[in-house]
Amino acid sequence: MTAPRPDVSAPVPLDVSFTDDPRVVKEAANEDYSTHIVPLTWRSGRLSLTMAWYALVSGMFYLVTAATLAVTVGTVDTLIGILLAVAVFGTVNYVFSRYAARTGLTVALLSQRVFGYIGSVLAPLVLAATAIYYAVFEGSVIAHALHAYTGALSIEFWYAVSILTNVPMAVGGVRRWLDKFNGALLPLYWTGLIIAVILAAREYKPSGWFTHTPDLVPDLGAPGWLYAFFVYMGVFVFMMYTVDFGRFGKPKDAGFHSVVTFGPVFYFFVYFVNGLIGIFLVLAAGAAGMPTETAIGDTIVALMGVWGLGVVWLTQSRINTANYYVASTNVEAVVARLFHIRVPRVAALAVASVVTYLIMLTDVLSYVLTALAWQGAFVVAWVGIMLTHLALHRDGDRDGLPEFRPGRVATFAPGAVVWMISSLTGILVLEFTGTFGTTWSSPVTLVLSVGLYWLATRTTRSPVLRRAHDPRDEVDDIWQARVRCHRCDHSYIAAEMDRDPSAEGAPAICADCAGRSRTFRRAALAEAATLSGGPVSGPRLREPTPQR
Repeated sequence: MTAPRPDVSAPVPLDVSFTDDPRVVKEAANEDYSTHIVPLTWRSGRLSLTMAWYALVSGMFYLVTAATLAVTVGTVDTLIGILLAVAVFGTVNYVFSRYAARTGLTVALLSQRVFGYIGSVLAPLVLAATAIYYAVFEGSVIAHALHAYTGALSIEFWYAVSILTNVPMAVGGVRRWLDKFNGALLPLYWTGLIIAVILAAREYKPSGWFTHTPDLVPDLGAPGWLYAFFVYMGVFVFMMYTVDFGRFGKPKDAGFHSVVTFGPVFYFFVYFVNGLIGIFLVLAAGAAGMPTETAIGDTIVALMGVWGLGVVWLTQSRINTANYYVASTNVEAVVARLFHIRVPRVAALAVASVVTYLIMLTDVLSYVLTALAWQGAFVVAWVGIMLTHLALHRDGDRDGLPEFRPGRVATFAPGAVVWMISSLTGILVLEFTGTFGTTWSSPVTLVLSVGLYWLATRTTRSPVLRRAHDPRDEVDDIWQARVRCHRCDHSYIAAEMDRDPSAEGAPAICADCAGRSRTFRRAALAEAATLSGGPVSGPRLREPTPQR
């Protein structure tokens, strides 16, 4: 098919306004600007965003992981590894949360600059798959606890119950529901765990749990404390979660969020405090052998009865609101890019829940950790590439933003090649180098992704396309001006708008419509080819920075 002839003549004037489009605001109540930049008017209050994010502070995964490490390498080495993880996660997410608040971009949109128009589709796909696997894990804990306590009906029935009671809580957006739900239940979560600890201390009268060391430490290829830290590197997906939640932060609150909400304070609670409780509950109970995925939940139910069942449900439901939210927004992004259709986030949430149930019907606990390890290689590589990109492009491409608009990035960027090479190398190291791979695959992947991306940026052309007529040059403030999209007839902030050379007069088009339109993409590429030897829109002399 012949590409539409690019229109580089004077375009039609923009249809500009300076208040939110009421139709967009109505959609945002559930959609949360899943495929758009989050405007300043939709940013969350400080406490609101903190409570929405702190859904992730509760999860049996953290307790079981710490307990498993303590049984493997000893309590002290485990806690040293956890504190190192708190420092590293806190520092990296300090950077990512501030960047997300400054740009308002999702993982999917941000990845377009680094991996290209097509190459970037892997980012939301990996994030959606990882979020679904975590939802499977946490939902399975609920189902097994209910099944064991009641002794009735099949486990498949309780899988369905766990999903049907969790998914509706993820329908609302971050600032309309998740903040209120998780804020109300956060005190109950900590209260339940504290009661469980007190009952365990009375029941088992533990001693020596804090100084526990295994009788025989296996050959791990690294000191115990370093091995424990490397295990936590497999949960680098938190960095991607941070971007998708951090985009709702107000720039003026970036200091608070980078330390308390997404930074070291959060990780102190999620890893150290939760880990300490998990280690205590398992070692105090004197459980023989390696803890199972459901060991902590079983212990809590045994100690507290029906109230313990409530604590398990509460714990897992809180974290699953975040898992299902992230899964749904990224499923929406994947469907839009691969099939060029728009699906409501509620429909994407339904798809995620069905996939979750189907995975649960398999022998999930036998392979979910392996699947997460493979996905973890892609996540670790993504983090390494993004950190390198942020270090090399601190001021963005223009206006303090990375160029993410679908009509202004190459189809494949060098970052996509780097991502695949470093991720697949990490998986090969994991699978074929024995003990060394089990311990060192994540750091090898991280170092390789950083080094290769740095080299790629120094030896290849920028993936940013040269295009004519940028709507950002036609307004005074790209964060305050709203521009109407000629395709969906909705108005979005000028920061995400582009000109559509496939339409007469090159009217404006929003990021979502641009990403789903084949005709727009072909025309944009044709225009870029025509102008490849000409000037590209340069940085603005003044760069409006969001202040609210």
